[in-house]
Amino acid sequence: MTSCSASRFIPEGMYMLDKVELEIDNKAVDVSLLEPYIRQKENSKWFSALKVPLGTYALAGADTTKWINRTLRKMGESPVVYDTLQAQLTCDDLSIAVGNMGYLNAKVDVETRLKGKNKLSLIYHVTTGKPFFVHSIRHDIQDDSIAALLKNVGNYGSKLRDGKLFNVNELDEERKLITSLLMDNGYYHFNKDFITFSVDSARGSQLLDVTMHIHKYREGSNASTTLHPRYSIRSVNFSGGDDGGTHLRNSVLKENTWIEEGRLFSSRDLQRTYNSFGKLPAVKYTSIRFQEVPDTDMLDCNIHVSTNKPNSISFQPEGTNTAGDFGAAVSVTYENRNMFRGAETFSVRLRGAFEAITGLEGYQNQDYEEYSVESKLSFPRFVAPFLRSSFRKNSSASSELAVSYNMQNRPEFHRRVFSSAWRYRWSNLKRTKSYKFDLIDLNYIYMPWISSTFKEEYLDNAGNRNAILRYNYEDLFIMKIGFGYSYTGDGEACRINVETAGNVLNGLSRIADFSRNGDGQYTLFNIAYAQYVKADFDYTKVIKTGALSNLAFHIGMGVAYPYGNSSVLPFEKRYFSGGANSVRGWNVRGLGPGRFRGVDGAIDFINQTGDVKLDLNMEYRVPLFWKIYGAAFVDAGNIWTLRKYEEQPGGEFDFGEFYKQIAVAYGIGLRLNFDYFILRFDMGMKAINPAYETRDEHYAIVHPKFSRDSAFHFAVGLPF
Repeated sequence: MTSCSASRFIPEGMYMLDKVELEIDNKAVDVSLLEPYIRQKENSKWFSALKVPLGTYALAGADTTKWINRTLRKMGESPVVYDTLQAQLTCDDLSIAVGNMGYLNAKVDVETRLKGKNKLSLIYHVTTGKPFFVHSIRHDIQDDSIAALLKNVGNYGSKLRDGKLFNVNELDEERKLITSLLMDNGYYHFNKDFITFSVDSARGSQLLDVTMHIHKYREGSNASTTLHPRYSIRSVNFSGGDDGGTHLRNSVLKENTWIEEGRLFSSRDLQRTYNSFGKLPAVKYTSIRFQEVPDTDMLDCNIHVSTNKPNSISFQPEGTNTAGDFGAAVSVTYENRNMFRGAETFSVRLRGAFEAITGLEGYQNQDYEEYSVESKLSFPRFVAPFLRSSFRKNSSASSELAVSYNMQNRPEFHRRVFSSAWRYRWSNLKRTKSYKFDLIDLNYIYMPWISSTFKEEYLDNAGNRNAILRYNYEDLFIMKIGFGYSYTGDGEACRINVETAGNVLNGLSRIADFSRNGDGQYTLFNIAYAQYVKADFDYTKVIKTGALSNLAFHIGMGVAYPYGNSSVLPFEKRYFSGGANSVRGWNVRGLGPGRFRGVDGAIDFINQTGDVKLDLNMEYRVPLFWKIYGAAFVDAGNIWTLRKYEEQPGGEFDFGEFYKQIAVAYGIGLRLNFDYFILRFDMGMKAINPAYETRDEHYAIVHPKFSRDSAFHFAVGLPF
C-alpha cells in the first residue's frame, strides 16, 4: 500500500527504485566494501523491513501550502527515482574499486527488473576475473640519503610483499608510511607526491612487477632537482599573549614540548607537542611555526601559547523531582585554571538543596535539606617522587587532590559524609588506553541523629528484613585503594576496575590491638571500618551492519566480597539490577538477588542488592528518520549475594543453580540523536522471570501480560 501511494509522486515515464542488490561471483571479496560505491539506493527501511519514512512522505497531499503536507514531507523521505546515468557511473566506480583490490579485469553489468507500472529493481552483477599478484618489488630511490635511511630501518612496517594480492590501496598506504617515516627523520619538506609507482605485467600472466619511485626534491615546477634537505632544530622559543608572556612556568613549557634543540625535525614530535599543550586547562590555543635559517639545514621553532583567563565563577540552579516530591537546588563554583602558573586547576563548589517531602506520617520535620562543599586541586602531570622524566613525558597524566563535606537532614535521619582522596589518571599517547589509580580514598559517614519513628519501624522492627538496612544507617569508615584500566578502539571498549578497602587498617588493628565494638569489629575512633575487595569487568563490541546501523554486544560482570571486619558490603558498593542500563524488563533495583522477590517497596531498595552481578546485552541500532534512531534489544542477567542472608531468601549464589536464575528481557527503543548528546526511551518486557509465583509469570514471553511485565525507561546516552 505504501509503494502504491508513493508511486503517484513518480513522473510519467520514470520509475521508482524499489530495490538494489549487489551480486558478486567471488566470495573472497567483501561485498560490504563495495556498497559505498552504489550511488543510488532504495528508500530506507526501519529494521531492514519497513519503508516507514517513504510511507510518511506518501501521506502528504499535493498541496504544499498546507502545513500538514509540508510537515509530512519534511519528516518523511521522498521516493527515489531511478537515474540511468547514476547507474552507469556506479558500474564504473565498482569496476575501479574491484580492480584496485587486485582484480584488474573486473567487469560490472547492471540488470533492471520492472515491478508493476512504475517500479523497478536494480541488480549489479560483478565479475571479478582472475586475481593479480605481486611478483617482485623494486625500489628506484634517486636520493642516496633516503635510500640509506630506508635500508637502515629495514622493513619499517611495509605492507608490500612478494606473492601478495595486488592492492592499489596498499600502495597508497605505503606512500603514507614512507612519508611519515621521512618526516619523522628530518625531512621537513617531504610529502607523498614525491613517491610514485609503476606496474608491469607479462602478457597472459597474473603476476605484476611493482617499482616504487622516490624522486628528488624540487621546490617548484620550474626549479631544478636536488637532494632532499634534512633539517635539525636550532632553537625553541616561547611567546604568549599581547604582553609576550605565557603565564606558565618555563619548566611546564619544556615539560610539554617534545621538540628539542639539536634533534632532527619530527612531525610526530610536533603533533605530540600540540597534544600536550592542548590538554592543559590553562591553555586556550597553541600555534607552532618553523622558520628556516638561511644557508643552513637548521630550523627555529617558535611556539606561541595563548592562555585562558585564570579565574571563573559559575552559578547553576536546578529543579528536582524525587518520587513526586518537588524541590530546588543551587550551586556556585569558583575555578582557577592556573593556580601555581603550572596549569593546575583549583575549584571550590558550594551546593544547597531543599525538597518538600509529602506522605510521611509520624515525623516532626517534613523537609529535606542538603548542604555540601567540594574542593579539588588537579595537576596536569604526575605528582609523585622517583618517576623518570621519560615516563612523565610519555603519558598524558593528571594528579588530583579532592576533599568534600556533605550534610543531609531528612525527616528520618541526619547524615554527614566527609571524603578525601588522592588520585592519578593517565593514558597512552594515542588515548586508546587509560588508567586510574586511587592511592587513597577516605570516606567517613556519621549519623548524628535518627528519628525514633524510623528507628522503631525499620531498624528495630523484628518483622522487617533489616540486617542489611540497619548496617547502612550506622557510622562507618571506608579507606580504599583502587586501580582501573580501560581500552577503546576498533568498535570495542573494555573496562576493568579493582578496589580493596580496610586491609591497611586491619593490619594496624591487629598490631596496635584496636578496640572492638559489640559485634566484634575493630573500630577506629569508635567507628567500625569496612573491609572488602571488589572487581568489575565490562566489555562492549559494536559491529557495523550498514552505513549507520550496527549490532552491539555487551557483557558486564562484577563481584565484591566483604570479609574480616565486615560481613555486609556498604550500600554504595553493592550491585543492583534492572533499569535503563541493565535488564530493561525490570525497573531500577527491581530484579534479584537470585530468585528473591521484593514484597515491601519501602525497604526493598536495600534488600534488592547483591555482591555478584552479571549483565548480557545485545542491541540492534538503526536510523529511522531525521535524528530519530530505533533499537531492538535482548537483555539477560541478575545479581546474587555471596553469603546467605535471612532477609534475602533465594538470593545466594550457587554454581549449580545460578544459571536457572538468569532473568531475560526483550524490547524496543527510540533514540533522539543530537550528536553532542542522546535522549533514550526504552520499553522492556520480561521474558523469563526467576522470581515467579506461577508458571505464566516464570515464562512471561509465552504468557505476556503488559501491566505485569513491562517497564519504561528514560535516560541520556546509550546503555553501553
